[in-house]
Amino acid sequence: MINYWPNKQSVKLNNIIVDLFLETENKLIYNLSNKTNYYLYTDILNNVYKNKLFNIILKELKKLVLDIIELNLNKINLKNLNYQILYIFIEKICSNFANTTNTEYNYKNLLVNIKSNILIENLLIYLILGSSYTNKNLFTFDQNYTPYKHVQILFENFIVQVSNIVIQSLLKKIEISSGIDILLNSKQICNKSYTSSRSIILFFNNLKWQSLIDYYLNEPKCIYNERNKVYLISSRGIIIKYIYITRIREIKKLQRIKIFFLLWLEIKDIVIPKIEKLIIQIGQYLIYLSISLFNNITILVIRIIVFYLKNKSL
Repeated sequence: MINYWPNKQSVKLNNIIVDLFLETENKLIYNLSNKTNYYLYTDILNNVYKNKLFNIILKELKKLVLDIIELNLNKINLKNLNYQILYIFIEKICSNFANTTNTEYNYKNLLVNIKSNILIENLLIYLILGSSYTNKNLFTFDQNYTPYKHVQILFENFIVQVSNIVIQSLLKKIEISSGIDILLNSKQICNKSYTSSRSIILFFNNLKWQSLIDYYLNEPKCIYNERNKVYLISSRGIIIKYIYITRIREIKKLQRIKIFFLLWLEIKDIVIPKIEKLIIQIGQYLIYLSISLFNNITILVIRIIVFYLKNKSL
C-alpha cells in the first residue's frame, strides 16, 4: 500500500513530519561512506564527524521547520525567501560544526551554491504547507497523491547536499592545502584516505574537474532528459538515484556552449551506434572472407599434395 504525503496543513502533516525525522535519524547510524561514482566534499571526513555533521543538519532543520510554521509563511513567501532561508540555515550549521571541531570559522560572505534549488524549494513546501501547494506540472504524479517516499528522497538529498556545502565552505576558508592537512589531522576528523597533503591536493583537483564536467556535460544532459540526480542515505552508504522532473524553463535558459555539448552528445548517441554497427558488419565480413580464403587455400594445398603423391607413385 502506498503511503501518501498530506496535501494541507494538519495534525496528520505534523505527525508524518515527525516520522520522517525519526526515520532519517535512525538511518544516520548506518555507514555514511560515499558509494557513488562522484566525489563529495564530505568524503574528507571520517564517519564519526560525518555523522555529527548530519545530526547537526537534522537538528537545525527541525528548528527551521518550526520557525517557518510560527511565521505562518505562505507559498509566495517561501519562494521569495528561499535563498535567504537557506543562507541563514547553512550559516548556522557551519558555525555549529566549527564549534564541534573547535575550529575558528569566519562565515561572512558565505557562498551558498545549492544545485537543484527547485527540489529544495518544493521540499520546504511539502514540510510546511502540504503537497497541494507544489507545482502540479513538476513531477509525474498528481500533487494531491504525492508518495511519502518521494518526499523522503528530497529530504535525504537535502541533507547530503547541505553537508557537502558546509564542508566546502569551511575548507575554502583555508587557502593553503598544508593548512587543511594540519587542521584535519590535528582534530582527528580526517578520512584515512586523505592523511597527506598530496592526497588532499589530488582530492580537490578531482572535485574541480568533476565540477567542470558536471557544469558542461552532466547537468545539461540531465536537464535535456528531464531528470534530476538525488543523493540517498542507504544501509550501504550514500548512493545516487535519478528522479523525473519537468525542466522546460531550464532548457530555455541553457547557455550556447552547453547547447553545443548537448548537440554533440545527441550526435554521438546517433552516429556512434551506427558506426559501431558498421564496424561489426565489416569485421564479420572480413572474418567470413578470411575463413573462406583459408579454407580454399587449405583445399588447394591438399589437392597439390595429393597430386604430387600420385605422380611420385607413378
